[in-house]
Amino acid sequence: MSFVRTLARPMLASSFVLAGVEKLKNADDTAQQLSPLLRKATASLPFRTEEKTLARVIGGVQVGAGVLFGLGKFARFSATLLTVISALNTFVEWRSADISTKEARVARRNQLLKNLSLAGGALLASVDTVGKPGLAWRAEHLAADARKGASHLAADARKTTGKKLHKADKAVRRAVDQAKGA
Repeated sequence: MSFVRTLARPMLASSFVLAGVEKLKNADDTAQQLSPLLRKATASLPFRTEEKTLARVIGGVQVGAGVLFGLGKFARFSATLLTVISALNTFVEWRSADISTKEARVARRNQLLKNLSLAGGALLASVDTVGKPGLAWRAEHLAADARKGASHLAADARKTTGKKLHKADKAVRRAVDQAKGA
């Protein structure tokens, strides 16, 4: 892992971990804040659960994914989880923010930009291949190599077939000439 990744991952993860710990500590407040989304989530789940429990799960996932990301373990998967959670938090915080005063609107905008920046950083990290080619790049180059190899094989086959046909043609002409002479 490069020095920059070693330094940047824990820096980015720290915000998510601390926010997740706050969600776990204040599960009632988190459940109230996330209430519109959690109601829909609890209704769609095949089992009964409370909104407070889901708020704790979200906080726990945020802490776990943040720690894994900070350590560089399952970094792409954990960054993807953090991106989803960050987008969810951004939406909820933006909708529930106070906009009654000019200062409150400025604070709402600043919070929105901070959350979008964190989500963008996590999104970038979710596609980071640590300097190694990703699966799409590998598949594309494997296909290109296969096409190149197939075209070389086809050219070799045409060349070999052409030589064989030329030899066969010469042999047939010689046989015909001998048959005419006899």
